[in-house]
Amino acid sequence: MDAMTAPNSPYRGKRVVVLGLGRSGVAAARLLLRYGASVTVCDSGESAAVLERAALLRGEGCHSLTGSAAEQDATHYDLAVLSPGIEETTALVMNVTGKEIPLIGELELAFGFCNCPVVAITGSNGKTTTTELTTRMLQRAGRNTASCGNIGTPMSELVAEGEAWDLLVVEVSSFQLENIRTFRPKVALWLNLSPNHLDRYPSMKEYREAKLRIFENQTEDDVAVIPFGESLPELAARKITFSTQSPDADLTLEGTVISYHGSTILDLAETKLRGMHNAANLMAAFGCGIALGVEPRRMAEAVTDYTPPAHRCELIDESDGIRWINDSKATNLDAMEQAIRSVSGRLILIAGGKDKGFGFASIAPLVNERVSLAILIGEMRHRIAHDWEPMTVSTVDSLEEAVALAAEKSTPGSTVLFSPGTSSFDMFRDYIDRGETFKRSVKAITEALLTTSTP
Repeated sequence: MDAMTAPNSPYRGKRVVVLGLGRSGVAAARLLLRYGASVTVCDSGESAAVLERAALLRGEGCHSLTGSAAEQDATHYDLAVLSPGIEETTALVMNVTGKEIPLIGELELAFGFCNCPVVAITGSNGKTTTTELTTRMLQRAGRNTASCGNIGTPMSELVAEGEAWDLLVVEVSSFQLENIRTFRPKVALWLNLSPNHLDRYPSMKEYREAKLRIFENQTEDDVAVIPFGESLPELAARKITFSTQSPDADLTLEGTVISYHGSTILDLAETKLRGMHNAANLMAAFGCGIALGVEPRRMAEAVTDYTPPAHRCELIDESDGIRWINDSKATNLDAMEQAIRSVSGRLILIAGGKDKGFGFASIAPLVNERVSLAILIGEMRHRIAHDWEPMTVSTVDSLEEAVALAAEKSTPGSTVLFSPGTSSFDMFRDYIDRGETFKRSVKAITEALLTTSTP
């Protein structure tokens, strides 16, 4: 299908501006071109990567503006599509909204072209693991499905392929939900909520309200999968609940056994997933499948050999009696707490990163109880040290220094846990770059120790 043959396109002949030239912006631009729109892409940046993408899209039929030219574009468009990582208070976006041009997000754009039901998954922690688990379970049950959204592949990219999907599993962030209008998941999953992105939102109230939009357009024909006892507004959708604590939920955990209405589905011990947070992720994924009529034990077959995503409680080395765990994806306090609670024995914690607007005092009692040494890095290191008084901590200037100090202070039986508790953008491109840096540093240290100990 091309722009000449695309049926019933509401964008044919419309002038649309796409704000942001990341992967989502590029996917949105290509989807709009395919459906006959006149597309301009704008980005405030002028890095080599941005200029390369702009040139690529110009070759495909887009107009493009970068830098100050993008922020001062005088054109009046019929619609603007916002990439999820860009705040509405930036000059780029305010130039558009100041002209009262309608604004939607890439998620909303893609949903308008989606011809299959959608499973949408949100939460402060566990989204990616649960999205992968849900997709894997549904594929094993014979459903033609794929994952997209915040997990990596933009929804627009999959929709533009034109494949006849049975359904799509979409990981959605609060940023993506800010600009929806009609987005309506057949199954909406709310995993949890903890302090996060308070550098973008004035308070937890606004952050929570953005997340809650996942349920906004659901009706009684849809399903909401939610934690049992969660304080949520009245929902129109039918509810399926899960809990690692309460026996009154639809999906429950007793020991390591997950059950649905009393019938055993899976023993967690038969999988590579460990910890209460992964039990909750599994139950939530089962809830999505059950909502779609999939037999639970069929889904269970799909997860026995599943390996959790990298950078989330990832054991990367175990030598000389010392365990090194990479939890770089822990970008908030709830994720850090889960990681700390999953470790027994002597624990050395490496934490810190970008100041996202929240403090670390709430987790101080747990850290004082479970952590023998905290090594702090990044923009927040001194603030965290203050929040954790009177505990003695060490502050260092780089992750490499933190790893070296942890190696020096560790003894057989110790676990070194890298769980930052905040985002990475003060020092790294993203949590992946941060996690890979940690893994390289650990490898260098352990190989050096092995060399010096070899006769």
